[in-house]
Amino acid sequence: MARTTDSDLAPHELRVLVAAADTGGFSAAAITLGLTQSAVSHSVRGSERKIGAVLFERGRTGARPTPAGEKAVAHARHILRLLDVLTTEARGAARSGAAQGPLRIAAFRSAALHLLPPVLQQLRARYPGIEPRVRIVREVGRGTAGEVADGKADIAIATLGGTVPLEPGLVASALFDEPYALVHAPGHAAPRSLPLVDWAENCGSYTRDWWAAQDWIPKATVEAEDDGAVLALVSGGHAMAIMPALSLTGAPNSIRITDLGPERPTRQVGYVTTSALARSTVVRALVRELRATVPQGASLPSGEA
Repeated sequence: MARTTDSDLAPHELRVLVAAADTGGFSAAAITLGLTQSAVSHSVRGSERKIGAVLFERGRTGARPTPAGEKAVAHARHILRLLDVLTTEARGAARSGAAQGPLRIAAFRSAALHLLPPVLQQLRARYPGIEPRVRIVREVGRGTAGEVADGKADIAIATLGGTVPLEPGLVASALFDEPYALVHAPGHAAPRSLPLVDWAENCGSYTRDWWAAQDWIPKATVEAEDDGAVLALVSGGHAMAIMPALSLTGAPNSIRITDLGPERPTRQVGYVTTSALARSTVVRALVRELRATVPQGASLPSGEA
């Protein structure tokens, strides 16, 4: 039987590291955990001694993780989550065998608004013991996948195939391909002559080659915060936009959607999780419901039926 050593971090030490990172200081972490500030400081110093690296920069305004600390905290979140899954799944197997327990989901805005509601409705109907918790995360930079990498989410609804590579320890799988379309206010004689409005999450990396080949598309003159603001500007006749299908779900009658033809660009929507959590019953249950739901206008990835 394997035995712990003096260099192993115990679960309570991992919880202290996570709390200190999440709250931004040892005093705040102490309040969260019901400990004294000195107990938190002592625990962090002990963890640093065991690991052999400084994990937090201390200052008058609190404490923030060093690069080594960020790695340690991310691993701590993953380990603590797996311990939770171990307990929950063992109890579930001993009782009913049904999937149960919390399920942390990170999703970009249009997926949270238009993809997840029917999926979660089916999930709750089939697995009433699962407790979904959804966080909306901007799909820029590390995006929703970064939440999984940092141990803040069990699974992410993400756009795949972009310029940001998948981080080590993560696994991804495609769900559907989402086409882009031209949107503008109805009745305009030459909608392609309108100014272009865009937003940071419009996943330009997925459409870059197509975009560069279109001499009719001007440089964006308006930058909006999200796709809802883009639709509002388009609806008012102020601009045109090129948007993915999920963002156009339930678009108002004041929006005209024009197909961009057979060479239209697409982006791939899928899920990202860790190799360990991919085997958990709660993640597998959500994936089954996601695969059973293809939004209107989207299609299965190439090679899938």
